[in-house]
Amino acid sequence: MPSVTRAPRTGVRSTTTGLLKRSLAAGLLTLAAAAPALAQTGNGAQEGASSARNPDPRVGLRAGLHDAAEAAWNMRVLSRTKPAPRFEQSTNSDLAFTGKYAIQGNYNGWQIWDISNPSSPTLRTAYFCPASQSDVSVYKNLLFVSGEGLTGRLDCGGQGVADTVSTERLRGLRIFDITDIANPRNVGNVQTCRGSHTHTVLADPRDPANVYVYISGSAGLRSPSELPGCVGGLPSENPNSALFRIEVIKVPLANPSAAAIVSSPRIFNDLTEPARHGEAPEDIAAAARAMEAAKARGAFTGRVYGRERIVPPAVTRPLLDSIARARGGTAPTAADTATLRASLQEILNQRFPAEQQAAGPRPGPTQCHDITVYPAIGMAGGACEGYGFLLDIRDPANPVRMDAVADSNFSYWHSATFNNDGTKILFSDEWGGGGQPKCRATDRPEWGANAIFTVQNRKMRFQSYYKMPAAQTEFENCVAHNGSLIPIPGRDVMVQAWYQGGVSVFDWTDAARPREIAFFDRGPVDSTRMGSGGSWSAYWYNGSIVSSEISRGLDIMELTPSAFLTQNEIDAAKTVKFEYLNPQGQPKMVWPASFALARAYADQLGRSNGLSATRLASIRQALSRAERGPRAARRAALTRLATQVTGFAAGSSDAAKVRMLSGAIRDLR
Repeated sequence: MPSVTRAPRTGVRSTTTGLLKRSLAAGLLTLAAAAPALAQTGNGAQEGASSARNPDPRVGLRAGLHDAAEAAWNMRVLSRTKPAPRFEQSTNSDLAFTGKYAIQGNYNGWQIWDISNPSSPTLRTAYFCPASQSDVSVYKNLLFVSGEGLTGRLDCGGQGVADTVSTERLRGLRIFDITDIANPRNVGNVQTCRGSHTHTVLADPRDPANVYVYISGSAGLRSPSELPGCVGGLPSENPNSALFRIEVIKVPLANPSAAAIVSSPRIFNDLTEPARHGEAPEDIAAAARAMEAAKARGAFTGRVYGRERIVPPAVTRPLLDSIARARGGTAPTAADTATLRASLQEILNQRFPAEQQAAGPRPGPTQCHDITVYPAIGMAGGACEGYGFLLDIRDPANPVRMDAVADSNFSYWHSATFNNDGTKILFSDEWGGGGQPKCRATDRPEWGANAIFTVQNRKMRFQSYYKMPAAQTEFENCVAHNGSLIPIPGRDVMVQAWYQGGVSVFDWTDAARPREIAFFDRGPVDSTRMGSGGSWSAYWYNGSIVSSEISRGLDIMELTPSAFLTQNEIDAAKTVKFEYLNPQGQPKMVWPASFALARAYADQLGRSNGLSATRLASIRQALSRAERGPRAARRAALTRLATQVTGFAAGSSDAAKVRMLSGAIRDLR
């Protein structure tokens, strides 16, 4: 069995926190619980993460939806674009890219933006097709869109689905042909038992006729009357259980309508529930107030895993409807409400058996939130609620868990990113589900952060945490979310969304000491209450940073030179061009030969004192002469320079970077 390791546990063991997503009768149960124990500050927490001005300009920004104050450091905003009218009151979600287009998911469907001029994006398509959360990916002429909620329809109608069991419901993956970008066609749908919260497209270079899609569904099980085979239970008790697995869909590129599930790997087997940290004192108090208010308004509550929890309407509404239909009625009455209230605890006990609620180990996660595949190294990172996984994906239809890590400082393992050479992996913790303030001055820096691991012999070893370092208000949802690598040569630099914490760019080349080097932030959406807003995802694509703003639309930014990043490094990054990009399908970054690349390495050697100022000045002068000089003489001049630079490596404190510089010069010939 693959080993399970744990990052340093700086917190004490607590009762269950995070999200419990299980099927309950015909409904969906989503309960969040807070435990009273508090974690202690531990080793590996971020130190001196920000080198911005003091005080940090992000603190105290004026609130507003479209007129909030802004703060930027080492980057500037090129454009701010509002959603199409039909999408303006709905949540913007994730992004994918193809050619000159950015495809932006939205709970009302998806929009396609022409970003060839990043200072003035134009809307090409606004496709109305409500679903949660409309996670998007693209491959060649195909667009893939996730649907998980109970109201998504096969016909993309906006009226929802009223019935508990319905043939009109879509919970799974939609497939569109976008050959004509202005007129997409739905060419296939694949239904899954738990829907598709997110998905990941895997293009196997050995199988050009197909692509594979990994489905991460985190909702409750749908009724087997709606989709046969959707049954629960532990795999040891029910080998056909739809829990504790992911789905792998094979999509024939020549006939996407034939897409189907080809395997359901049980990558969660043999794991137990990990230790969790407690909640912040203010969150414990808020939960108590919420429970008191819920009882006062007559909400349903019940005990699960030893704690009283609010049972949401998404669960109680279909149960009430079932009671009403059983007596021949059309709408629930007060008597029906009383009947459900009297029987709800028994229903909860059946779904969460007493032996599972007792003290002691319970089963681990039953699904991943997100999976990032890196085909070039044959591995994937699975952010799987209570664990971070390292997966072997060399057989795309049958991923295998190689390693798993847990950390009591993490609440909800959300997403993963490898560095370019696959020697490190970063996991984000979406503590609070993205809707709570976790960047307050009182919140610990280990919570709602990133955890950085090195990867050696296909095992992970914890190194440090990184968290956006500026304190945010109690009315700003703020936690680690989606990001991607920026192709700065010779360094590991990442841009990441933090909801209303804005966008943070940080360097994690030194895995033990990550450091913020740029940011952009706005004030809260509302200064008096928690509003919906912030950056859902921020990705680098062909020279720009594109951010999907939950309520405000689409932001496009660019990096500016600073003490942490030179213009040559930025120019070298812009030479890396992708035909398409799904950040969860991580591509190998390759830098074409350019004078900017050679100069970027020279700048890095100057920053690290890897070569003396005199030698670097001589190298830069030689590069300039070669670039300006006649092409006939360039090859000989660059050959001499590369040989000279190679000789400098022996006496350098950064010999590896000197050799990279020499290679970049040699490639210019």
